Amino acid sequence: MDLKKGDIAPDFSAEINGGKTIKLSDYKGKNLVLYFYPKDNTSGCTKEACEFRDNMDELANNNVEVLGVSPDSITSHEKFIEKFNLNFNLVSDPDNSISTAYGAYGEKSMYGRKYMGIIRSTFLINKEGVIEDVWYKVRVNGHVDAVKKSISGL
Repeated sequence: MDLKKGDIAPDFSAEINGGKTIKLSDYKGKNLVLYFYPKDNTSGCTKEACEFRDNMDELANNNVEVLGVSPDSITSHEKFIEKFNLNFNLVSDPDNSISTAYGAYGEKSMYGRKYMGIIRSTFLINKEGVIEDVWYKVRVNGHVDAVKKSISGL
């Protein structure tokens, strides 16, 4: 099920780096970029994370926080954060329950082989927990600029 602008963002509770548990409702009163990516330390995922990192000052100035979500373990996330000096939290979704709720988990195809996996997706969620913008099947190049453009409309 794909989510769209105007939908209430599905709530979740999950573990983030540092062993803390967060809920989507913890971000009420803030705008949130929630992005789903397949795997820590892969080229596209690293590039996307570093682009969010490099734009955090501008995002924070617009009362925006960023959360990255992947099926990787907390240990993997912590190493990824340290290696690339990421300045936002990463959510561990090992059972893909969060990505499924957001329509970011489904059938993919590579070299003619079909398999289930994370569909690179981003959601801009406003202060009231309503989805303001959605990007499915994200291409990394230029994506953060598209997100920033959408944020400027908040």
